[in-house]
Amino acid sequence: MSSTLFRTKKVEQSIQDTEEPEHALKKSLSALDLTVFGVGVIIGTGIFVLTGKVAKENAGPAVSLAFVAAGIACGLAALCYAEFASTVPVAGSAYTFSYASLGELPAWIIGWDLVLEFALGTAVVAVGWSGYVRSLLDNAGWHLPDYLSGREGATGFGFDILAAALVLVLTVILVIGVKLSARVTTVVVAIKVTVVMIVIIAGAFFISGDNYKPFVPKAEQVAAGSGVKSPLVQLMFGWAPTNFGVLGIFTAASVVFFAFIGFDVVATAAEETKNPQRDMPRGILGSLLICTTLYVAVSIVVTGMQKYTRLSIDAPLADAFKATGHPWYAGVISFGAAIGLTTVCMILLLGQTRVFFAMSRDGLLPRFFSRVHPRFRTPHRPTILLGVIIAIVAGFTSLSELAELVNIGTLFAFVVVAIGVIILRHTRPDLHRAFRTPLVPWVPILSVLASLWLMLNLPAETWIRFAVWMVIGFVVYFLYGRSHSRLGRQQAAAAGRTPKPPSGSSGSSGDIK
Repeated sequence: MSSTLFRTKKVEQSIQDTEEPEHALKKSLSALDLTVFGVGVIIGTGIFVLTGKVAKENAGPAVSLAFVAAGIACGLAALCYAEFASTVPVAGSAYTFSYASLGELPAWIIGWDLVLEFALGTAVVAVGWSGYVRSLLDNAGWHLPDYLSGREGATGFGFDILAAALVLVLTVILVIGVKLSARVTTVVVAIKVTVVMIVIIAGAFFISGDNYKPFVPKAEQVAAGSGVKSPLVQLMFGWAPTNFGVLGIFTAASVVFFAFIGFDVVATAAEETKNPQRDMPRGILGSLLICTTLYVAVSIVVTGMQKYTRLSIDAPLADAFKATGHPWYAGVISFGAAIGLTTVCMILLLGQTRVFFAMSRDGLLPRFFSRVHPRFRTPHRPTILLGVIIAIVAGFTSLSELAELVNIGTLFAFVVVAIGVIILRHTRPDLHRAFRTPLVPWVPILSVLASLWLMLNLPAETWIRFAVWMVIGFVVYFLYGRSHSRLGRQQAAAAGRTPKPPSGSSGSSGDIK
């Protein structure tokens, strides 16, 4: 059984599968498109909200160092992603990379993890977008009834019509074509980056040096169970929860890491890139570098404009400008946040559909979902299915407590990809690698350690929910995926043990008609 659970799919076979007419995606993206995708999904609620929260509760003005620490952790993972994406330019990101290096079961686990990560991320961001839009509508004198705002009205019914509508509109855009998605993203990202630059440039004129004192506030012991430090860290290392100080910076880094989630989505578009060997590393590393620079600059400005103890948690950037007597900038920031969340939602949805598509093409999910649209050459079936499901979830659920699952899912993917780089370097040294992660195995090892450290700083409840989702994934794999695996049927046929095709399928490909 172990030989079947850890059977690997050759890189050459993965690339060959992308050339099948019925399952081939259209190649239309450039390095600029990929960079825009990365910036579009990374710059979201994190830069507009988390800055104030971690400055006030964990790091003070040293929040900029927390962004640097989180950026370094992501940078180590990005180097590993860049090697894989240029070597295995196939849809699926960490799922595909794991299939080529670790085996089928680990690939299934990471794919199952990514499906949850991107689905929850899309729904949470859609709900956040709805909140910003409702706020803007309220300011204009237009008020949605409670039962259409996600809040229960007089009838006891509540559905967030704006969040659901956003997901459905983006679903249509993604079905029409990824190039159209890139064009829409380019326009929105331009607006979003402009707003961020306004914050940096305008805010620089209102900085007071006194607000930076002390830059790293003195560490304070706080009550156990306060949520500042993960219970897992307390259990394993015996540390008491700490606010501020050096440990406060690292705790803040585990929180602001949410602001960086998304650069790995760029890797899911590898199969739709014109020149993935050259452009994938540029898109992944370029978008991460741009966003880290912007995050650090914004955190320095906002903590210089207002004392960290007085920063707002809900809208720190906007409220900092209000505190300096410039409310007009606050309105611009709110508008930029609402516009910016549109691209975050769309790119997360794109990433999820590509992972689902790749798993379906390998037979681990029904092959029905691996057929591309005859005209648009997009995976329209999983896009429509997932879009409708996420729209319903976003409409009925706030998902505030589940948002941390997005963090742990991403970090788990980082760990798997870093380990995969080391293994594939050992098992397939002959592969052509257009981009090579430097200092292997040390950079991947550091990436694993950095990701594990950030995971340990997450609440224990998040680990429990994550474990439950993984158990469900194991059940689905052993009841369906393992017996329908395309790779398994191909290997059985080559060994003269051709299995009976699954019900509803024909031929060795197992396509469901």
